[in-house]
Amino acid sequence: MRFPRWLPVLTLIGSVAVAAPAQAAPTGAQLRLDQVGYGTAEAKRAYLMSPAAVSGQFSVIDERGRTAWSGRVGGSLGAWSAKYRAVQPIDFTGLERAGTYRVRAAGTTSPPFRVGRDLFGPVADRTVEFFQAQRDGADVVPGRLGREPAHLADRSATVYATPVFRGDGGDELAEPLRPTDVRVDVEGGWFDAGDFVKFTHASAYATASLLFARRERANPALDAESRFGLRWLDKVWDADAKVLYAQVGIGTGSPEHGFVGDHDVWRLPEADDALDVRPGDEKFFIKHRPVFRANEPGERISPNLVGRVTAAFALSAQLEARHDPRLARAHLERAASLFALAKTEGVGELVTAFPHAYYPEDSWADDMEFGATQLALAGRALHDPRAAGWARAATHWAAVYLKSGDTDTLNVYNTSALGHYDLVRLLRAGVPGAEVTEAQVLGDLRRQLRSGVDAAARSPFRTAADVAAFDVATRSFGFAATARLHRELTGDRSYDAFGVGQRNFALGANAWGTTLVVGVGSRFPECPHHQAANLAGGGHRVLVGAVINGPNAAALFDGLGELPDGAVPCARSYPAEFDSATSRFLDELRSWPSSEPAIDFTATAAVAFTLS
Repeated sequence: MRFPRWLPVLTLIGSVAVAAPAQAAPTGAQLRLDQVGYGTAEAKRAYLMSPAAVSGQFSVIDERGRTAWSGRVGGSLGAWSAKYRAVQPIDFTGLERAGTYRVRAAGTTSPPFRVGRDLFGPVADRTVEFFQAQRDGADVVPGRLGREPAHLADRSATVYATPVFRGDGGDELAEPLRPTDVRVDVEGGWFDAGDFVKFTHASAYATASLLFARRERANPALDAESRFGLRWLDKVWDADAKVLYAQVGIGTGSPEHGFVGDHDVWRLPEADDALDVRPGDEKFFIKHRPVFRANEPGERISPNLVGRVTAAFALSAQLEARHDPRLARAHLERAASLFALAKTEGVGELVTAFPHAYYPEDSWADDMEFGATQLALAGRALHDPRAAGWARAATHWAAVYLKSGDTDTLNVYNTSALGHYDLVRLLRAGVPGAEVTEAQVLGDLRRQLRSGVDAAARSPFRTAADVAAFDVATRSFGFAATARLHRELTGDRSYDAFGVGQRNFALGANAWGTTLVVGVGSRFPECPHHQAANLAGGGHRVLVGAVINGPNAAALFDGLGELPDGAVPCARSYPAEFDSATSRFLDELRSWPSSEPAIDFTATAAVAFTLS
């Protein structure tokens, strides 16, 4: 679970931000499409959302108002809501000339969009700006938010015993926090979401994803940020003591035990350093943040954490193998030492966060496959004799995963698509004693994509992610990335249109006509549930590049409560008529179910944009 002023609208066209005109209250038909645009050879689809199905022509007009393409509006794909009883496709795939266009149909005109090449590399660069805004410690990037160094007390933080929570699956402590005599340097890293807690689970996923994207498509904008994430992972894995630290800070406080937690205080992060507090003070854990271990020294470590942290170090080793072999070998050793400590028998509840309910993951063989695969590739790049053993281990964990019945797809809870992609490459090069075949691994990638295609067929906007559940944006970008990975491996383009459609949904082809990425498109979230962005103040200080959750179950928005003390009110109107009976989107500061951004959301998007 993630916790939780008016800002002027910006339009990002390519990489240029310009003021956008205010939009009138919606009446009649609405046009929805990808507000960034479409590749020249991509499928191109917009949607006409209207009270009743219409027939007739549509046109695509260029910047001079000339018709560049025209055709007939397609039949209704189904009703979205009681207000909008028809959602009709508008297909202009044949338009391949680069340029800026709008769609006209049923008396309404769409926002502008582009057709061209390399439209999404600049958007991947924008996601880096969000990661910069999430930096903790001394090495911050001031950026639009005027960020300042914060939480320097993390340089000498006390390690606490694993917290004990009441047995209802919530976040209420059953016992006081118990300090140990161990102090560690965990300064740096990224804030997880709209608050200031740091989790190895999400940070490792984000770091590995950025490194994966860097490896697949060279992108200087990703370099510094992925290295920043890796430096923090290098701190939380103590190879000498054989301890992995899992969390810095505690989310919810405990009135019973006399302290407030990170989620209870709305402030700028640098304010924490100025506190004058002593043990027992209510805000003691705001400045002197507790650190929690994933394992006792030398003991086995939760395999989900092992797999994804291993993958991050091993991906770095691959990237550095030619340029800095010494660093590459050091990162390979870090990865190997951690991988050897994975707890793969009697696993029990996985370690993700404290409490576990914040990130309720129950899948781990995918992470082990991901880690082993990256170890094997790094070992081969560095001519390490252990590479063959790691490759066999990757096939073993892939076999375990395939038998597990896990049906999830790419997001913070499932890394199998990334692991499968590289495992196929290993299998093609030869893995003696492999426990899976290339056909089986590719078959599971297709299984994931088919599950998305089947789900999308039931949606009038052809979105695979459930718009009445959490993680809509990241899952949409996950499907988009998986479709591209499958094509890279097979040359099969049969899932291309599906993958593009999922990206389209997250970039404006949805009922609300908004992108789910701050600062991208002609209409985007302006009031994210994010403390630093809220308190930094308006104007240019928008949280560019942040991917938010997106629409969610309508019932979650009942009783959001009052604004946090000290928060600056911020709400952008999205008429309720755009909501359905089961799904709602609310761009409002209190609205953490839809408007909170997170590093894992944004990392998945960075992969999808890089591959697009």
